[in-house]
Order: sequence, then structure tokens, then C-alpha cells
Amino acid sequence: MERVYERMNDSGVLSASDSGVADTRPPPRDRLGPLWRRRLANFRANRRGVWSLWIFLVLFVVSLFAELIANDRPLLVWYDGAPYVPVLADYPETTFGGDFPTLTVYRDPFVAGLIADKGFMVWPPVRFSYQTVNQDLPVPAPAPPSAENWLGTDDQGRDVFARLLYGFRLSVLFGLTLTLVSSVIGVAAGAVQGYFGGTLDLLLQRFIEIWSGLPQLFILIIVSSVLIPGFWTLLVVLMLFSWTALVGVVRAEFLRARNFDYVRAARALGMSDAGIMVKHVLPNAMVATLTFLPFILAGSLVALTSLDFLGLGLPPGAPSLGELLRQGKDNLQAPWLGITSFMVIAVTLTLLVFVGEAVRDAFDPRKGVL
Repeated sequence: MERVYERMNDSGVLSASDSGVADTRPPPRDRLGPLWRRRLANFRANRRGVWSLWIFLVLFVVSLFAELIANDRPLLVWYDGAPYVPVLADYPETTFGGDFPTLTVYRDPFVAGLIADKGFMVWPPVRFSYQTVNQDLPVPAPAPPSAENWLGTDDQGRDVFARLLYGFRLSVLFGLTLTLVSSVIGVAAGAVQGYFGGTLDLLLQRFIEIWSGLPQLFILIIVSSVLIPGFWTLLVVLMLFSWTALVGVVRAEFLRARNFDYVRAARALGMSDAGIMVKHVLPNAMVATLTFLPFILAGSLVALTSLDFLGLGLPPGAPSLGELLRQGKDNLQAPWLGITSFMVIAVTLTLLVFVGEAVRDAFDPRKGVL
């Protein structure tokens, strides 16, 4: 009998060619495809963009847990043999032996003494929320940085680090929401214009020109005088003007691709216009859309910060980078206010611009893998 020498492959499994058995298994499927692999390789080749993306994601994820980092409520209270979680639930003062059925103020020395007699409290690293006023400042507000207030306080005695942390989260969430909603509307409008063309395209183009010429700042002033400005109010008003950013790019892609052979073939086979737009033409238009998204997000953050700086943004008391920047302008004797807010805004915008440049290089068909 002929002796068969079995050889093992790298994974420790006998290969079909070495064992004399024909391999009938289908080849592994490439989930990304060669085009997306090339784009991913181009993105990774831009080290500045990759590092910027990771830094921005880390900062954003950390800000999502702001209540666990900066809060005027303890993370855990162990009192009389029972655990309490003030971060997640409200407890009256009578729960810890107080006299009044009001919400517990855990920074009150009297309440802290009651809890210390029968248990303990586990505090977050910063014992201030974005609206907590430090009543024990050694100097008049705004107070300089100290061991208790890492970045000092503003002119109302509120902790600057806590307001930066909460304000960064609110600004990024606002920018992401505005970017997503305006991109969906802009892509839909540009797709309809470019695919159908003709009179519809002409009318929509004239409407966009008139709409873009409206004074956005004056409209915001009118809205803020009629309605109380808030997160959703600003989102709706800014969305009314920001959706036009992607219309021209998507319209050009649809105008270019609507007469391609595969589009004509799909139309001849009886596919509906909506199916052709979504399945065949939209993927090509999304390349330019994805390239613009980081820059649109940066513009959304700048818009919210500018409105807050002018006093037309979020309501008073809300954590805002623009409001803190305005405090730095009004309190030049407290340079930590302007410096910290400026650094946070500058670093955030710089990271987004670097990410946008990396995405642009990744989708550039003229750029090969470095």
C-alpha cells in the first residue's frame, strides 16, 4: 500500500490537496469587496485621520457617561444596610433620616453626616454637575482652578470642567442629529432633481436659490423672540437651512448616472423609478455624500456654538460651549474660561477636519494605496 504523508496547513487542518481529496467547498466570500478594501486601506494610510477618529470617538464615548464622571449626586449610597443609587433614582431626605420629604441634597453637610452615621457614599471624580453652584468658594466667582474645581468656576460659581463635559456631549449629539436629518433631506431632494430633471429640476433649483438667500440669523432672532429657544427648536430651524448643502453634489451624480447603460437596462426591464434611484444610482451618489459628512458635522457644531455665543441658542443654564466662550469674553480677568472653551472647540473641529480629509482620500478614485 502506498504510504500517504499527511501535511498540516497553517490552521492545523489537513489540506484537501495534500490528502489527495478534491476540495469541493466554495471559496470564502469577500464581504467587503476589492473596492471597499482599497478605500479602507487608503483611510488607514492617513495616520493623522485614523488617530483623529479614535481620539474623537474616545472623547465622545467618555462624554456619554458624564453623569458618572461629574455629578452632585453620589454613585452609590450604603445606608442602614441597604444600597441606594442616587444617579439613577430620586430619594427623599426622609430616606436617610432627614426631616423633610424633599429631594436629598447630598452635598449638604447635615445630610452627609446622617449618611456617614449609618453608612457611606461613593462619589464620582468631580462632585459637581453642570448646574451645581459651589457655595464654598474661597474667592468670589469666577474662581481659578483648584483641587476641587479642576478648571475653575464660571461667573456663577459652576464647575467649568462639568460644564465642558456636558456641553461637549450636547454639542456633538446636536451636530450628529442635525447632520443626519439634513443629509437625508438633502440627498432625497438632490436625487429627485437629478433623476427626473426637466421642469422639476428647474423649479427646485430656483426654489433652493431663493431659500438659500433668506437671512438665517434674522429668522433665528424672530423665532427666539416668539418661542423659547431649546434643543429641538434650534434643530428644526437650522435643519430648514442646512439641508441644501448636499443637494448640488447629489444632483450632479444623478444627472451623470441617469443615462448610463445599466440604468436604461433596469428601466427597460420594468423596474420602478424609486427602485432604480435607491438600488442603482444612490450608491454612486453616497460616495460624495460620505466625503462631506465630517465637514457638515463640524459646521453644525460651529453653528450651535455661534448661536450660544450670541445668546440665541440654548436656554439659560444649559451646558453650552458657546455660552462658556462668551463668559470668557465678558470676564477677561479669568483667562481659564476663554482658554478652556477655546481649546475644546478648536480641538474638536480640528479632529473632525482631519477625519474628513482621511475620508476624502479614501473615496478618491485617483488615489492608490500608499
